[in-house]
Amino acid sequence: MQNYGAKQMAESWRTVRKNTVQLAEDIAADQYEFRATPDTMTVANMLAHIATGPYWAEQVHFVERKHELQMPDFHRYFGAAGAMAAELTTKGQIVDALIAGGESFALHLDAMSDEQLDELVVLPNASKSRMEMLLGVKEHEMHHRAQLMMVQRMLGIVPHLTRARQQR
Repeated sequence: MQNYGAKQMAESWRTVRKNTVQLAEDIAADQYEFRATPDTMTVANMLAHIATGPYWAEQVHFVERKHELQMPDFHRYFGAAGAMAAELTTKGQIVDALIAGGESFALHLDAMSDEQLDELVVLPNASKSRMEMLLGVKEHEMHHRAQLMMVQRMLGIVPHLTRARQQR
């Protein structure tokens, strides 16, 4: 039996992102400004946030290959991701960013070795392996996708995963 490593993480990530893209496509463009409550993100805001969410991890693990992160690093990465998300204003831009960014992230994961996944990164209050940090990116996306699936129900849309289950 093969251990869960970079290749498996990349394939799992592709599945998660494929489901997010399908959800984004299933919501009509004129519903992208919907928000569940006044103090929550719009559909467009949340999908743009998801699309740019992996940015910080790409910088830390693939571009800069950092072994230690300080709070200013987080502020810089999250600030840049927020600025990129703010530029995604249409359904087409958001879906394109989800597709392109998702595959880019998967390709980076594919290129990692198991030894790289095991490396520790020192954080302000702890140390985590790259594997744990990268799994967090997927968990973050799934968290927001679950919120969006509830929004779909509020909009009268049956989520595609539910439709597929019902057809089986």
